[in-house]
Amino acid sequence: MKARGFGPADYLKITILVFAMTALWQSMHMIILQYRVLDFVPEAEKNTYLYILISTGAILAMIVQPIVGAISDRSGFSWGRRRPFILVGVILLLLLLPGIGLAGSFAVLFVIYCLMQISSNTAQGPHQGFIPDLVPEGKRGLASGVKGLLEILGMVALFYPISIFMDNYAAGEGSWWLWLALAILGFLILAVMVATVLMVKERPGTGGLRLPILPIIYRIFKIIIKELFNSLRSPTSRLLVFIQFIKTHRNFLWFLASRLLFFMAMAIIQRSALYFLRDVIGVADPAESVFRFSILAIVGGLAVVYPAGRLSDRIGRKPIAVSSALLGALGIIVIMLFQNESSILIAAGILGVAVGAFSSTNWALATDLVVKGKEARYLGLANMSTAGASALVVFIGPVIDHYEAVSAGLGYQAMLIACLVFFVLGGLLLLKVKGRVTPGSPAVPPSP
Repeated sequence: MKARGFGPADYLKITILVFAMTALWQSMHMIILQYRVLDFVPEAEKNTYLYILISTGAILAMIVQPIVGAISDRSGFSWGRRRPFILVGVILLLLLLPGIGLAGSFAVLFVIYCLMQISSNTAQGPHQGFIPDLVPEGKRGLASGVKGLLEILGMVALFYPISIFMDNYAAGEGSWWLWLALAILGFLILAVMVATVLMVKERPGTGGLRLPILPIIYRIFKIIIKELFNSLRSPTSRLLVFIQFIKTHRNFLWFLASRLLFFMAMAIIQRSALYFLRDVIGVADPAESVFRFSILAIVGGLAVVYPAGRLSDRIGRKPIAVSSALLGALGIIVIMLFQNESSILIAAGILGVAVGAFSSTNWALATDLVVKGKEARYLGLANMSTAGASALVVFIGPVIDHYEAVSAGLGYQAMLIACLVFFVLGGLLLLKVKGRVTPGSPAVPPSP
C-alpha cells in the first residue's frame, strides 16, 4: 500500500480490525461474561468474581499490547511488520473463544479469558502501527477519525442479537444460545482478520525478528542496578528530585488524576449495568436493557463530541470538561432517585453526553498540557490512565457484595455513591490546573 495511492477504501482496510475487536469485547464484558460468571459462583459473590476477572484482563492488556507492539516495530518479516502478529494473535483468539462456552468452573473461565486477552492484544498492539506506517502524514487525522467511528459502530453492531441470545440462555432455554453468540463473534473476527491480512499491503522486511534479547536484558538490569545504587547512596537528593518533578508537572498530574477518576466511574457503570438492571430494577430482559442503555449513551455522546470540541477552542477546555464531569454526577443522581427503567434510560443519555463532551475536550486538554518535545510520552500516560481505570475499580466488586449481604440494594447504592464521588472529584481536580487552558496557551512549565 503506497502512501501516494492511499484512497478511501484504504482507510477501511487498515482499521476494520478495530470494529471486530470492539464488537467482541463489548459483548464479552457487558453481557456474556456476566452470565457465565453466574454459572459458577455464588449469587452473593458474583460482583467480586466479575470485577476480579475483568480487572485482570485490563492489566494484561496494559502489559501485553505495548510490549508486542514494540516487538513488531523491530520485526522484519517478508510480508510486513504487523500482519504476522495479527494473524497469530487472532488465530489463538479463535482457538480460545470456544473455551468460554466449554469452561466448567470459574477457574477455567478465568484462565481462558486471560489467554484470550493476551492473544487479542498480540494482534491489537501491532495493529496500532498501521496508521503511522501506511497513512500519509497529512491524512492521519482522518484515519484516526475512521478508527474512532468503527469503534463506535463495533459497540452496537452485534450488541442487540447477542443480548437477545444471552437473555434466552440465562432464562434456561438452552446452551446453544450461548454457542450461537460465540459463533457469530468468532465468524466476525475470522472474516475481518482474513480481510486485513489479505488486503493490507505492508512493505516487506527481511530477517524475521531482529531482537537482540541478551543485550536488551543486560541493559535493563544495568539501568535498574545503577538507579537502585544511586537511590541508596543519596535518598534525600532523589526525594528532592521527585518533589521537583511533582512541582514542575503538577498541572499534568492533576489532569491525569481527574481523567483516571472520571473513567473509573464509567468503568463501574459499564461493568455493573447488567446486574443492577437485573437485581435492583428487576427487568425481565437484563441484557437487552443493557443494549438500550448503551444505544442511548452512544447517541448522546455522538451528538456532542464534535460541538464540544469546537466550543472548547473558543472558551477553553476546563469549563466544558468540568461541566461534563458534573453532568455525569447528575446522571448518577437520576439513577439513585428514580430507580425505574425509564429513568435509567434518561440517565443513559445524560451519561452519554457527559462522556462525549469530556472525552473530546479532555484529550484536547492533554495536548495543551504536554511538555514540548515529549508529546508521545505524556499522551501515552494519558492513555494509560484510561486503561488503568478499568483495573483500579476491582475493589468495587467486593464492596457491592458486602453491602448486598447486609441489605438488598445497599451494595448497588454504595456502587452509585462511588461513581458519584469519582465524577465530582474528577471535575473538581481539573480546577487545580492553573490558567485558561486553550490552544496556544500551555498551562505547564517547560521541562527543566
